[in-house]
Amino acid sequence: MERKRRREGGFTLFEIGLTILVLAVLAMVAFPTAQYVNRRAKEMELRRSLRDMRKAIDEYHRYAMQGLIMQTDVSQDFYPPDLETLVEGVTLAGDASERKVRFLRRIPIDPMTNSFEWGMRSTRDDSDSDMWGGENVFDVYSTSTAPALDGITYYNEW
Repeated sequence: MERKRRREGGFTLFEIGLTILVLAVLAMVAFPTAQYVNRRAKEMELRRSLRDMRKAIDEYHRYAMQGLIMQTDVSQDFYPPDLETLVEGVTLAGDASERKVRFLRRIPIDPMTNSFEWGMRSTRDDSDSDMWGGENVFDVYSTSTAPALDGITYYNEW
């Protein structure tokens, strides 16, 4: 009697090795792409945070220039003394109800440094200064010195 040999199910060592190699190549391609997407999202968050804070500073300045906000310190140049003032709000001049106008809901987190610390410049600081004079808040920037994805600029220059 002749026995028929049945082929046993399973994978050969070659097939398993080939599968692992293909998965490794796919992972090597996907990992840098995921890092790029994550960093790009942080850059977009940084741009939005900077835009929101600068818009709030400009709105405060506009109110102060129109005389709606009384400024006691002449060195403020119609700008807020700090970022917390934008969040806490200010009482409008001549408003008996003492209702406060807030310009920011909260100070956003810097996505590049993962902190609430922002670099600030006053009207009396040099435009490229990284030290805040403390008179007022004219501009904000990230304290991260990492290069941006464009390869030309740094986050603290934005």
